[in-house]
Amino acid sequence: MKRLTVVVGLIGLVAAAPGFAQECSLTIEGNDQIQFSTKEMRVSSSCEEVTITLVHTGQLAANVMGHNWVLTKTEDYMPVAQAGQAAGPPNYVPANDERVIAATEVIGGGEEVSVTFDLSGLEPGGDYTYFCSFPGHFVLMNGKFIIE
Repeated sequence: MKRLTVVVGLIGLVAAAPGFAQECSLTIEGNDQIQFSTKEMRVSSSCEEVTITLVHTGQLAANVMGHNWVLTKTEDYMPVAQAGQAAGPPNYVPANDERVIAATEVIGGGEEVSVTFDLSGLEPGGDYTYFCSFPGHFVLMNGKFIIE
């Protein structure tokens, strides 16, 4: 009986180890220096949906240094970012734009927000870019979204 407990315990450790578990929830941080905490986010193609949580680690208010997380195909990144500037506050994302795969609302320092979206329409190995669409931020705050 003791041997069984050890085996079950080891199986639990292996299942929880990085690389073995399916990661369908990711967190990214944005700060007052107009930076995301990572330039690349990876998710397994076995995930039916993914949840992205954006944490604003800065202190400035949303109207001064707001951040959001927007996902598009890479070919749509610049056009959507520019359309977001034209859309204006509160979220700087063009309304009902089919090029936007997922987006959070704009948040300020000390806040966090999440978005959950379906991966079924996205291609593993496809070319996707995430960015912050707050005015001027998309140039520095962007990265690759990779479905493996």
